[in-house]
Amino acid sequence: MALVARDFAGEKRLTPLGVAGALLISMRPQQWTKNLVVFAAPIFALQLDARTVVLATLAFLTFCAMSAATYLVNDVLDASRDRRHPVKRHRPIAAGLLPVPLAIAAACLLAIAALIASLALDQGLAIALGIYGLLQIAYNLRLNREPMLDVLCVSAGFVTRGLGGAAAVSVPVSTWFLLCIALLALFIAIEKRRAEVQRVGDGAATRPVLKFYTISLLNRMEGVVTASGLMAYSLWAAQRTEKHWMLATVPIVAFVMFRYQMLTEQGGGEDPENALLKSPAIVVAVVLWIVTCLAILLLQGHGTPWNVCGEGC
Repeated sequence: MALVARDFAGEKRLTPLGVAGALLISMRPQQWTKNLVVFAAPIFALQLDARTVVLATLAFLTFCAMSAATYLVNDVLDASRDRRHPVKRHRPIAAGLLPVPLAIAAACLLAIAALIASLALDQGLAIALGIYGLLQIAYNLRLNREPMLDVLCVSAGFVTRGLGGAAAVSVPVSTWFLLCIALLALFIAIEKRRAEVQRVGDGAATRPVLKFYTISLLNRMEGVVTASGLMAYSLWAAQRTEKHWMLATVPIVAFVMFRYQMLTEQGGGEDPENALLKSPAIVVAVVLWIVTCLAILLLQGHGTPWNVCGEGC
């Protein structure tokens, strides 16, 4: 249905349904898939009982609410720049479809609800969620304009998600596990910046930090992080099972990373969520990786998928 209607004078006005739709769009539900990192720790610890699944799902929802709040704040702060972007100008706040006061009020309510719910679930989850929220505030206010710190902030956001999920279900996590999350998230963030520079040049009008990046610099950053990410994952995989079976998944991870680099070269890396899902090869590889990992972990646990990995992930 239409987001706007015309009154008797022919002037455009927002309908209630249009405001609700614009609010939902601004909360970016398509990007909530990033919060699936919350499930990583319990899955790799094979702690899959009903209680754990429920707790992890509730933790996922708290991060969805907090991330929705930060997206609203981001769109309010960046509205003027978004109007000069070929794609972002269609966002509801930039397009004038969502009133700024309503967006701010919704962001506050979502953030408060997320913190209260997380505190009721687990103090560690609340701390991780609070740190995530503070990171996003710092990112929106300043760090998104600071080169290097902007992509590191994105990476840190994924680490806090992983820690939050582990805290919610009381699963200990290894340093290598967190390092893998951090480096793989940093890899995606760098690829996103690379795609943005390819699309809009220095992008000073749409994203000020892009004026500090060049393709040459991002290529060097990409090379370091790709190698470091693969090495960290390989070391994690080597120590994850007694017979090192998890090393069989390293080529799959390498394929996904290299394939995503190819997508970026073709101009498809600016929107990681859509770019990954639109690549059948990457989707198949990710499914194969999940199945292979779970099969190896189940074999290690002698076929019992319930709490067989007490040392965590």
